[in-house]
Formats: sequence, C-alpha cells, structure tokens
Amino acid sequence: MLYREFGKTGVKVSILGFGAMRLPTKEINGIKTVDEENSVKIIQRGFELGINYIDTAYGYCEQKSEIIVGKAIKGWREKVYISTKSPLWLIEKKEDFRRILEEQLKKLDVDYIDFYHFHSLNWQSFQDKVLKFDLINEMIKAKKEGLIKHISFSFHDKPEYMKKIVDTCEIFETILCQYNLLDRSNEEAIDYVACKGIGVAVMGPVGGGRLSDFPYLMNIFKRKYKNPVEIAFKFVFSNINVSVALSGMSSLEMVEENAKIASSSDFLTKEEINIIEEIIRERRKIGEIPCTSCRYCLPCPQNIPIHYIFHLYNQYILLGSEKQKKQYLKIGTDGKEERRKGDACIECGQCEVKCPQKIKIREEIKKIHKIFSK
Repeated sequence: MLYREFGKTGVKVSILGFGAMRLPTKEINGIKTVDEENSVKIIQRGFELGINYIDTAYGYCEQKSEIIVGKAIKGWREKVYISTKSPLWLIEKKEDFRRILEEQLKKLDVDYIDFYHFHSLNWQSFQDKVLKFDLINEMIKAKKEGLIKHISFSFHDKPEYMKKIVDTCEIFETILCQYNLLDRSNEEAIDYVACKGIGVAVMGPVGGGRLSDFPYLMNIFKRKYKNPVEIAFKFVFSNINVSVALSGMSSLEMVEENAKIASSSDFLTKEEINIIEEIIRERRKIGEIPCTSCRYCLPCPQNIPIHYIFHLYNQYILLGSEKQKKQYLKIGTDGKEERRKGDACIECGQCEVKCPQKIKIREEIKKIHKIFSK
C-alpha cells in the first residue's frame, strides 16, 4: 500500500481509503438491511492490506454505518484514521452541532474523531448553517477539547466556491470532493487548496461504478491494464495533489483488487491521460448522465428508483442494447419494493435539492421514460 502526506496535518494516509457508504446488505424477511458481520470482515481485511483511512457519515446505510465502523476498528484504533461528518441539514441551532457530535462519538464508540467534516457543504449551507450558527467556533471548541483532531468539509458545489470557502475561513485542514476521469471539474480547485497545505481526499474515483463498465477504455489499454477500474484509480492516483481516494467497497474481492492497484506506483502517463481525455469528450457528446449512484436523491415520494433508471439509460446509450429498455419496462412489475417508472414523477423537486451532481433529475427522468416507452 502506498501512502501520502495529508496536507499539513502531519498524517500519512493510504492512497486508497475505505468509503463506508456502500456496505454489503442482506435480506431478512423480505427487507434489505446492512450485513453487519460481513461488513466488519470486509473493512478489517482492508486494514490488514494497509488501508488506514475510513470514511463514514451520520446518515450512511440508514444511520448504521458509524456503528459498524465502530465495531470494525476494535483492535485497530491506533492504526486507523476515522473520518465522519456533521449533517448540516439536521442543524437548526448552534447546540445541535455538539449534540450530534456526541451522538456520533457514542455510535463509533471512540473518544475522538480524526477528521470531522461539515457534510455536503456548498456556498449556501456555508452561509445559512456554518456562519449563521457560528459552527466554526463550535468546531474549534471541539478540537481544543480533543473530541476531533482535524477540521474538514466535504464539498458539493461549483469549484470556485471551494476556493472561496477556504479563503473565507482558514481553519480547514482537509477537504473531500468529487474527482474522477468523467468529472474533472474540481481539478483546478484541488490544486489551489493543496497549495495552501490543505489535504485532499476524493470521492467517486470510479464514478459511482460508471467507469467499471467502460468498454472504450479497455479497447485501447487492454494489453496493459486488467480492467477499467484499474485505469480509473490510476488516473486519480496520478494527481499528486490527491492524498486519498475513497472507494465504497462491498466485498472482499473488491478490497483485494483495489488494494493491489493502490500498492503499485505505476500510474498513468501524460500520453495515456491525453488519450482518455479524447474518449471522455466523445462520451459526453452522446449525453451520459453524470449520476454516481450515491442515492442522496432518495427516498423518492413516488418510489421512483432514480439511480437505477439513470444506470439503465447510461448503459443503453453506451452499449446500444435493447436489454435496458426491457429492464426499465419491468419496473413496477418485478415485485421490488413497489418501484415505479418515470411517468410517476410529480415534479416535487425533492431529489434535485439533494443531488450533489446538480442533475436536472425531473427533466432527465421524463426524457428517459419517453425513450424507453417507445
């Protein structure tokens, strides 16, 4: 496993981090729930292979992720850095910040959190929550008391606001943002904050799974790389300003494979990156939807499986297969949690408010329904 300095924090982190948002599930009496025992095994296998940074959040896995991470780090606490997040949308007054932090410490069953983020920060929530409720001082107070070690934020907004936030408030030590082959919009902002000594962690290195089945990449690089996932990770690792890339791993096989990739310093060459850039430009022309399957848009009040429909559509335009149309038309008839097709959308807009990628979900859902229903 390779390691990098995490900004000026004095911490060295593994370039592969464990994202605890997509933990494995199992079905009990027809209801899906997190497979706790399997999750702990998978996380600890990651630790055994050298991963020393694990990222969770208050709401992940129906609020069970922090509890499972807490169990997984037993026996590993002094070797592993824990990252979790303050759910800004639940904070309605200053006191909520400390109450939730103390709840998270109990769920994790730890005395302190290594990297504590303002979750899903954008310019609006920075003003309406962080500044309005004086949460900067709450963070500083928690750090002085030893409850957190480093002050961070996860970011979902235009890149210029990332720079504006770190310039407005100089307490931040690390950030977490989206960055991958398909979405390089934060690249210049990443360089900017890194030059200020702020550690950079990235989410979605494989584009929420979109890059795991990217046939064009393998057509060009099949002799050198095993699969598109390897290429996607190596692209992110090639950026020296990225300290750690989070992967939502849900099986031992994924952990083994990703750890192997993160143990080799054979990153992409400049020439290879240029070739990939051209491929990406062509891919954008055909209208792929930049959904990472994070599921922040859910639950939909109409039970529309938004992420699944976007996945089907992306596969349809990339592969030119009619299979995805048939899968779409089965929605609502397959007995899976009373799911409904896109024509059930009432345009309430709840999904778009929560979407980190700022996708025009209502517009896309209706377009896809029209195409798939022909």
